Amino acid sequence: MKILIQSVRILDPNSPFHKKTRNVLINNGRIADIGEKNFSADKVIHAEGMLLTIGWFDVGTYAGDPGLEQKEDLESVALAAAAGGFTELAVLPNTVPAVQHKNDIKYLTRGNAQRLVQIHPMASVTRNNEGKELTEMIDLHTAGAVAFTDGLKTIWHTDIFLKALQYLQPFNGVLIDHPEDIWLNMFGQMHEGEQSTLLGLKGMPRLAEEVAIHRNLDLLKYAGGKLHISRLSSARSVALIRSVKEKLSVTCDVAAYQPLLDDTMLKTFDTNFKVNPPLREKRDNRVLIKGLQDGTIDVICSGHVPQDDESKMVEFDHAEPGMINLQTFGANLVDLSKHLEWPKLMEKVTSAPRNVLGLKSPQVDVNQEANLTLFNPSCTWKFDANSNLSKSKNSPWFGKQVTGKVEAVFNNGHYRIFG
Repeated sequence: MKILIQSVRILDPNSPFHKKTRNVLINNGRIADIGEKNFSADKVIHAEGMLLTIGWFDVGTYAGDPGLEQKEDLESVALAAAAGGFTELAVLPNTVPAVQHKNDIKYLTRGNAQRLVQIHPMASVTRNNEGKELTEMIDLHTAGAVAFTDGLKTIWHTDIFLKALQYLQPFNGVLIDHPEDIWLNMFGQMHEGEQSTLLGLKGMPRLAEEVAIHRNLDLLKYAGGKLHISRLSSARSVALIRSVKEKLSVTCDVAAYQPLLDDTMLKTFDTNFKVNPPLREKRDNRVLIKGLQDGTIDVICSGHVPQDDESKMVEFDHAEPGMINLQTFGANLVDLSKHLEWPKLMEKVTSAPRNVLGLKSPQVDVNQEANLTLFNPSCTWKFDANSNLSKSKNSPWFGKQVTGKVEAVFNNGHYRIFG
């Protein structure tokens, strides 16, 4: 099957065609040719105004499989990911059971040979993600774990955190932490500030994140190793990481929605805006965007945390945190493109996350395997029950028109063309 992507702008710093508009011919899962002439093909995609990059990669996707498949399973998360432009996902270990044995790794990866969207397991640092006892990380690495994290839970135990940094060094493994002082955030429902006071909700102070990041950076300086800090939300968090970026092996990411939404959006007690870390204030958002611009924040992730109706359609203080954001991720990028140019923006969702995990990046070039995302930044569409491919619908954009649509994805000899 020959597919021609016609008149598309290529964005890939590792490609000789970076920032050039060309015709791209894909044949049986490989890039057969790139040029200005029209190639003969079985299918033609007219891609004027569209962007072609290497396949998007998400760090920290949550899928409930195994054990919590009512929220999301491997099949549904792969479908939603492909429609959202992702060809590879690094999935969190907060499942039942947690991803803590070699068989758990095999369960997640066993379908990869037949999948368009490749699943990369991140293994638990501690048993059952409880923070008390280390897992067999060397065995898990040998089995195929790409990183080690307690996922949606923080590694609260200082000695465990220190030992994890040390144990990962022989194989250059990366430790990923969701920074949170769980005691400062105890019973918290939203960002601690004027809005939480007006709404009468227990707040989650910036300090809970910042204290954890400060501790993590001190331990990294002491022990060495590689640390990735996930889902920043506060202005001072960015400043803390910026201050050590050139001295320590530390990287970080931000959920795509975090710089775009703020705590005033919780006035209606819409549980779809309840996330962890919480939506902060506009001044935090401005600093997060500055961190993206100057390179302090390396990666943009989806922040995809599906929750079923029973977890969201309840009183606000009983609702579980999280929103789905795989399919609306491109719309977030369109909003962020008002602050960052597309080449820099795309780097943070393609090569940068792979670099964090030590994975090789594909390339937009002739004779390379086609691991590609075709994105239309000007297409408007409605995210609703008809278009949603996730098992959950906990999104603030559900039922609304959004701008930015993935037109096609290619990977592993497979492809999906949307629209």
